[in-house]
Amino acid sequence: MARQDINRSGEMEVFTRVVDLGGFSAAARAFRMTPSAVSKLVARLEARLGVRLINRSTRKLQLTPEGTAYYDRAVRILDEIETAEREAAVGATPRGRVRINTSVPFGLHWLLPLLPGFLARHPGVSVDVALTDTVVDLMDERADIAIRVGPLRESRLLVRKLGESRMVVVASPSYLKAHGTPRTPSDLGKHNMLGFCFSKQIDGWPFHDGKDGVVSIPPVGNVLVSDGEAMQRVAIAGAGLARLARFHVEADIKAGRLVPVLEDFNPGDLEPIHAVFVGHGGRLPARVRAFLDYLVENVKL
Repeated sequence: MARQDINRSGEMEVFTRVVDLGGFSAAARAFRMTPSAVSKLVARLEARLGVRLINRSTRKLQLTPEGTAYYDRAVRILDEIETAEREAAVGATPRGRVRINTSVPFGLHWLLPLLPGFLARHPGVSVDVALTDTVVDLMDERADIAIRVGPLRESRLLVRKLGESRMVVVASPSYLKAHGTPRTPSDLGKHNMLGFCFSKQIDGWPFHDGKDGVVSIPPVGNVLVSDGEAMQRVAIAGAGLARLARFHVEADIKAGRLVPVLEDFNPGDLEPIHAVFVGHGGRLPARVRAFLDYLVENVKL
């Protein structure tokens, strides 16, 4: 007969989180436990089942065949539990705090203006917002949702696409008056190209090469900034050329503060914007699901 003091769903929750996050330390942060406590829990689970679920001899955790089978079944069981609880709590009001990490431009131009409407719809929810263009670890930052702009690295995190924005190279009228307007990408060697002081997956500026291909030109200049909002301000001040998402500078273009350049060579590449979060599809707190649904409903890029 099974012991009645075994919390099987709790074991499954911890084990699947270890796998999803790729380690005991990350899972420990998620559950506010110590890494040793998480490791011991998994070891007890293996001892009870009589099989090894995870190989710990490599630097990266690797599931055994038994571990893979257990993980897949555990995910389905936990999803069923979450579905049962959600269906039993139909009409329950989302409550609690949602912690969000977002890029500076998206936060200022989209997220913050949407907050009053969300909070009016869900008065039981409070929101913490951190703005940074540096990619952060959700668990290290204890964030429920991160807004990522640009291509996503492969991970076990779940995503919901919010939209995408065409990229554009811009400069202020004062800069173009002083330095001239580049007519082809080859002219950029004579210009100051503003850059970021953190690494990006795509560092070069892509342009049509005049044939059927695309060339990538690394931004070379004397100004590096920490976020897109700073780059926008520096470009408006006349320090150089900037490459930014169209949604970010649309108002400046309409007002004449910035002017698009090299549009004939613009490859039309789109920068995707995603909400990234931890969970197994349906297994999300109501407060997090409510915020994700509100973003998808209201962000129109």
